Amino acid sequence: MKDTKSEHRDQNQNIIFGRNPVIEALKSGRAVEKVLVSSSDGSARQIIAMAKEKGIPIVKTERQALDRIGGGASHQGVAAYVSAYAYAQMDDILAKAQSAGEEPFVIILDGLEDPHNLGAIIRTANLAGAHGVIIPKRRAVGLTGTVAKVSAGAVNYTPVVRVTNMARTIDELKERGMWFVCGDMDGELMYRQNL
Repeated sequence: MKDTKSEHRDQNQNIIFGRNPVIEALKSGRAVEKVLVSSSDGSARQIIAMAKEKGIPIVKTERQALDRIGGGASHQGVAAYVSAYAYAQMDDILAKAQSAGEEPFVIILDGLEDPHNLGAIIRTANLAGAHGVIIPKRRAVGLTGTVAKVSAGAVNYTPVVRVTNMARTIDELKERGMWFVCGDMDGELMYRQNL
């Protein structure tokens, strides 16, 4: 017997929900396959206009259909099918820092499994001026529609690199002259550190 809930969830990994995440995906030039809207009021009009301008199909959809597709996710009457998120390369992050004339500022996450937490950290990294985020390929959440929604569109502007071996990546970055500060729930308060 098939697990239709998990099958439905897997099919929806490339759907983003909510007005702001869809607007940000359209603004960033991300490959959007089609936009689903249940109304044409307020910011939904802006989304429709942006999609039309880019030649992206717009599908008028019942709100209940969006409820079913979202599986309980808050959609605000708007969703978009997008291409799979492309992971960046380490050199992309370093080039971004160099083009800004700044030392690389990278957030490294290990073992993060909750897409809500990853989305929130990407949003925070973007606001803090980080040049990118590094996550492991195994035993951690990847870039999904939930991550995009929680990031409020920041995932379109903050490169995310997925690496096979986190320890080796850290060693390679140290060889390039990067410094590291690590967070530990049981560690000393950061305000007491003399960096």
